[in-house]
Amino acid sequence: MKNLVQRWLSVLVCAILVSSLFLTGCSNTSDAQGNQSNLDNYVPRLNGIATVEMKIKGATTPILIEINGNDAPITGGNFVDLVERGVYNGLVFHRVISSPDPFVAQGGDPKGNGTGGFIDPETKQERRIPLEIKLKDDEKPTYGKALGRQGEAVTRPVVLKHLKGAIAMARSQPPDSASSQFYFALSDLDFLDGDYAVFGYVKQGMETVEKIKQGDRIESAKVVSGSENLKK
Repeated sequence: MKNLVQRWLSVLVCAILVSSLFLTGCSNTSDAQGNQSNLDNYVPRLNGIATVEMKIKGATTPILIEINGNDAPITGGNFVDLVERGVYNGLVFHRVISSPDPFVAQGGDPKGNGTGGFIDPETKQERRIPLEIKLKDDEKPTYGKALGRQGEAVTRPVVLKHLKGAIAMARSQPPDSASSQFYFALSDLDFLDGDYAVFGYVKQGMETVEKIKQGDRIESAKVVSGSENLKK
């Protein structure tokens, strides 16, 4: 009986943590995002590797993030494009769960409250990108389909795992609803693999990531290498 209670408590905790990654605004996805035949030419996309330097206001050590466009070209391209546009400069980390168990530091919402995303100045609409998950031995990622605890990632591991220091996209319940909100994994979070798109890893400055508090702001984010790999 004790083991059964502990198992149910574990499931409940995981459900609560996962729900914290959901955006609370409504979401719609475009026909183009739902049509996989169009995704080979989807832009922005990152064809290769890029490095982003992110400075947190008040922190002395910047965060260096390696963005993997080889295995997450659309998700990585979206992030690098938003960095180049200056979208993240000054934005707040609106959700940080670091205790009792380290979980995530989430930011990137222009509204600052977990309900918003990037409004494209050309379309005047919120940009939404397809969920992008690459499984081991696959040539290309799978799009628009959660592959996590109830899916194919159970039997075949994802290429980009939720290891400590991973950076991934937050989204609302529909798979193709990520926009600009991202999160840093503060510990290994393998139960998120296949359901949320990891697109890179912290290479330097993890001590700064671990000190992020709710309300802290991104002082600046800039691409320091690999900008030539971004296709718009």
